[in-house]
Amino acid sequence: MKRQYGAYLMIVLAATILVGCSTKPQPIAYGSDGCHFCSMTIVDTQHAAQIVTKKGKAFKFDAIECMVNYRKEINPDDIAQYVCNHYTIPEELIDATQATFLISEGIPSPMGAYLTAFDSDSEAKSAQNEHEGKLFTWDELLEHFNN
Repeated sequence: MKRQYGAYLMIVLAATILVGCSTKPQPIAYGSDGCHFCSMTIVDTQHAAQIVTKKGKAFKFDAIECMVNYRKEINPDDIAQYVCNHYTIPEELIDATQATFLISEGIPSPMGAYLTAFDSDSEAKSAQNEHEGKLFTWDELLEHFNN
């Protein structure tokens, strides 16, 4: 009986460890979670972002620009993924490295960089036609914020 209990305990422990180390983004509690970079409360459902490490730790941000600035403080080899809100579907998180970004004064963001993410080039171009501004890929955005 003790042997079965020990095996059961090992299975539960292993499952807990695996679940605890998930590299999936954590849900953002809008209105209560704070930004890891600037400490503001995350309230904007169209501009929040998150870094998830390979160990499953999630760093939440109130704006994409906070995430981009914070990434300079963390080892890039530790990152599993960068995600951000999809502007046209609030609260939905998308892969930031595959998103198209628009910097436009026509769409304010929480920290004043006017930075917004879109899931597709066509959505970003449509927003650009309406609000003007400049489009960026992830790599172009990182370069823009490094200058």
